[in-house]
Amino acid sequence: MKLVSWNVQWGRDASGNVDLARTVREAQRLADFDVLCLQEVTCGFRALPGGPGDDQFAELRTLLPGYTVIEAIGADLPALPNAQASSQNAAPAPRRQFGNALATRLPVAQVFRHTLPWPADSTAPSMQRVALEAVVDAPGGALRVLVTHLEFYSLRQRLAQVDELRRLQQEAADHAAHPARAENDVGPFARTARPAAAIVCGDFNSAWGSEAYTRMLEPLAGSPAFIDAWMALHPGATPPHTAGVYDTAQWSDGPLTCDFVFVTEDLRARLRRCEIDGLTQASDHQPIVLELD
Repeated sequence: MKLVSWNVQWGRDASGNVDLARTVREAQRLADFDVLCLQEVTCGFRALPGGPGDDQFAELRTLLPGYTVIEAIGADLPALPNAQASSQNAAPAPRRQFGNALATRLPVAQVFRHTLPWPADSTAPSMQRVALEAVVDAPGGALRVLVTHLEFYSLRQRLAQVDELRRLQQEAADHAAHPARAENDVGPFARTARPAAAIVCGDFNSAWGSEAYTRMLEPLAGSPAFIDAWMALHPGATPPHTAGVYDTAQWSDGPLTCDFVFVTEDLRARLRRCEIDGLTQASDHQPIVLELD
């Protein structure tokens, strides 16, 4: 199974130009992926730099025939006043939505959209964050894939969000060990079982070795712990930078490593490849390619 994780900044490259189709082509150049996990996908945010389209989730469905495209919205805001419909019969302007997308050609069982904690922090700007989870029937066995994007400005919020990702892993492992039976075959009360094995990827806005990063790797009661897939395959090495490599305007303090693919310890033996692409300039972040046996 091949997976690409990438903060695509709504298809905006290091020079400021938005082209979501080019972003998808770059991801396809990196790998014939089974799963594509994207952060910073938008709807209704034409005012963002570069002017993204009104519905990038719909664009992805067009660009990726044969894939199931699933969305999860974090920030969900009203349209700007000057974007409202000018006449009574005109269609209303779309709400402004910002979140994550997961595209896969593998069979998808359950899908979960986890709203992450957002404790108040008056010292910094922030937005609601979300983790999108899909249970996929992967070669070698079903597993859970989660794509997320943690808070940038507030350490307090990042740590709370890491704690929630860890709690969600423990909850899933508990469901794996103690599934509830289905009420019937047609209603929403389906079996709760889902695999404990998981991949959690995305932009953690946490530097490699930081408090949030190390907390993610701490032992988990009742569940396999998370490991950093890149570090597992490159022991003793320092990971390349994943943000601000080419876009030095937005990252004036210099580049850093803040994008990761974490996998549960039970997947360690299946890790075949994990690489950070340092060549593409199609975003302010660099993509990560993961391959499992």
